[in-house]
Formats: sequence, C-alpha cells, structure tokens
Amino acid sequence: MALDSVQATPAATMDKIVALAKRRGFVFPGSDIYGGLANTWDYGPLGVELKNNIKRLWWTTFVHRRSDMIGLDAGILMHPKVWEASGHVVNFNDPLVDCRTCKSRFRADHLLEDKLGIGDAATKSPQEMTAILQEANLACPHCGNRTLTDARQFNMMFDTTIGPVSETGQKVYLRPETAQGIFVQYKNLLATSRVKVPFGVGQIGKAFRNEITPGNFIFRVLELEQMEIEFFTKPEESAAAFEDWLAAMWTWVRLIGLDESHVRVREHDREELSHYSSRTLDFEYDFPGTMGWKELYGLANRTDFDLARHQETSGVDLTYFDQAANTRYLPHVIEPTFGVERTFLTVMLDAYDEEETVDVNGKADTRVVLRLAPRLAPYKAAVLPLAKKPELTTVARELFATLQDELDTLVDYDETSNIGKRYRRQDEIGTPFCLTVDFDTLEDGAVTIRDRDTMAQQRVAIGDTTAYLRDRIR
Repeated sequence: MALDSVQATPAATMDKIVALAKRRGFVFPGSDIYGGLANTWDYGPLGVELKNNIKRLWWTTFVHRRSDMIGLDAGILMHPKVWEASGHVVNFNDPLVDCRTCKSRFRADHLLEDKLGIGDAATKSPQEMTAILQEANLACPHCGNRTLTDARQFNMMFDTTIGPVSETGQKVYLRPETAQGIFVQYKNLLATSRVKVPFGVGQIGKAFRNEITPGNFIFRVLELEQMEIEFFTKPEESAAAFEDWLAAMWTWVRLIGLDESHVRVREHDREELSHYSSRTLDFEYDFPGTMGWKELYGLANRTDFDLARHQETSGVDLTYFDQAANTRYLPHVIEPTFGVERTFLTVMLDAYDEEETVDVNGKADTRVVLRLAPRLAPYKAAVLPLAKKPELTTVARELFATLQDELDTLVDYDETSNIGKRYRRQDEIGTPFCLTVDFDTLEDGAVTIRDRDTMAQQRVAIGDTTAYLRDRIR
C-alpha cells in the first residue's frame, strides 16, 4: 500500500498481547474446551517455535560457546531429602491470607504493596503483616468484605506419591527449581567431565510452584520452565565471578532485542535475601499498565550453602580437590537464572508495535507488527507468490524448499488472499523477511525481498537469497 505518512506508536498492553497470542497461535489457555484450568497455558505452533528459539539461543550462548560450561538434564522427581537439605521444606513459603466470605486467596505481601503502598512488605513477618492489615481494616479485593484471615506461611511445593496411595507410598515433591539437580549430581559431573573449578553447569527444565496468586497471563504460572546456571568458583573469586555474570546477563538482554530502558537491576536488601544467598540482584522489566517493575531474571551468590547442606545430609564428601594448591574446599556458587515464560512475554511486549498509516486516498489504517529479533522469530522468512498462478507457485515452492534446506530453519509459504493481506499477516507474527515471486521473476530470475521493520523492498537473485537471509538473520 502506498503511504504518505507513517507514525509508529508504542502500543503494547497485556490485553493486546494475550489477544494476539491466541489469535495467531502463540499461546492458548490450557484445557480450553473445558473452560480452561486457571493459570495453565499451552503453546501453539508459533509459540512453541518462539519458545524453542529462546531456549536454543540461550543454550548456544551460555553452554556451547563457553569453554567453562557443561550441560545437564536432571529429573523432575528427586529424593525428598534433597528438599529437606536445601531448606525448601521449611523455607519455601509465601505469606497467605484468605477471605472468609468468598474464599479467595491472596499473598499478604502483595496486598501490602499493591493496596497499601508498602514497599518493603516482603521483608516483614506474617505477624507484622497481620497487624498492618488489621490496622488498615483492608477489604477483600474480590468481594469487598472485611473478612481477611491472619497471614500465615504457605509452602509452595506440589507433592505427590510414588507407589500405591497408602501408607506404603513414598511422598515426593515436584521440583520447585532446577538448581538442586545440579548440586546432587555435582560429584558425578566432576568425575565424568574433566572440568576444573571455575566451571558452570547449564540446565533447562520444568519447575512447579503452587503459587497463591498466579496470573498476569504467563508471568506467574504453576508450571514454569527455567534456564539456569550454577557456576562453581573458588570462595575468594566468587565476587569477581558475580560481576562477570552480571555483565553476561546484560549481554543476553541485548541479544534477545529488549529495549534496555525497559530493564533495570535492583539489589536485594539484607532482610530480603533468600536463606541461601549472600547477595542477590533482580533484573526487573517495566511491564505495561498497573504491573510496573517486576522481576525478570535473578543473579544470586549461593555461597557454599547447597553443597554444604547436601554433604551434611547425605554423608558424601562433596569437597573439591585443587591439585595445584593441594587443598580441598567447597566451591561457592554463582547462580544466574532466567525464566523461559517471562523471557517469552517480555520479548512479545517489547516487539509489539502499531503503526498508524494513511494511504494515498486519505484512509486511516493500522499496521500491527511484531518486531522480534530475527534469530527469535518463529518464521525467519516467508515465500509469497504474487498470484496463485501455476507458473508463479511452481517457482515459489522450489524456492521455499531450497530455503528450508539451506537455512536449516523454519520458512513459511503462503499463497492465500491478496499480497497486502499476506504481508500484514507475516508482520503480525514477526516474520522479518517476505520473498515475493512475481511475473518479473520469470524473466530476471530475481525476487522482491521486503523488510518487516522498514517495509523497504529489494530485488535479489534467487541464487543469492540464502546468503542474503543468513547474513541478516544472524
């Protein structure tokens, strides 16, 4: 469409992202035909590609391209003593309040923060939270009755039983984090991988948290996926390693295309630190609407807490022998942790844009475009014959097959509706390049490549299209 004016307007809202995600097959509500199951989500054809691209890029960046990293895929179910040793049975709690009238559940610290404007709510004990709520005589946010219970600790681990559901069955937990699998396999990793401190272990896997108040689309869910690293270092070198990983995490933020003005780093106060941490930083993202700044990633110095606890509980020696210094010690651990779902969500929010356009006839129009980093886009390119004519579709399908083989990535093919609508469809799902086979192609052996972000068009010989796309995708 010919344009005489284009105005880009930042327009991402959570409602628009949720609508786009379902309409275009990124994310569906879980168990949808049965009315859904609250805070469960399934990833559709485009969503699973975006999710896999995020995980693939993370693994390539932090495991494959670093000589000091190895990988692990630990199981979801572990011996229950793992969670006793790690402190999760005692410490993995959130403060819970109920409404006696409507039976709704709330995080007490969230009520203090969101309803009463108390910024350090997470550092307060349940008794302190109860006193503040009672003094404020706070009403239930759902039904409006002033019938909230006292705050109490609620353990967020899901549990299940191995074997018959009886006295003979063994109670186990669905892991609330992936880190412990690395710690309990630390000795085997040392023995089989010929690694030396400092080294790290990367893992991508599912974790499960019985959140009191999940929500905000896929921001806080019951079933989540973590991309996590445990980096083992000499105790005296842990501070320097912490700073190195802080820089590496900022590099990742840039790599996935987030606007750095939407991201900040917040240091935890001493009272806010987890039971295992001597220092923690949160990468926070400025979410739209009332959400505001919320946690995106975390970076923690876990010291030797986990190895020491597992050594004590299991009775197995987990010290590291430093041959050069002829000494034994428990390494300290730096933990950069990344959530797949939150990465997915922030990438979508940052990429979403609307352009208010006016055509030559003065008619207003809106172009919705998802400006995903090309390396993350579900489709890297789309092949579009100008018209559904055999002479064009034959060439287009041959080009489509060639690009899929030579690029070794996902390419789309679309010959339905007019070319303008097909461009808009690809813009909305984030495809960075569209290749149009037209009648001139039959004469000059070239195609028109349209750039998603600028809408600029360039003629490129069919034989050069793979190299052209490869350079720009990477």
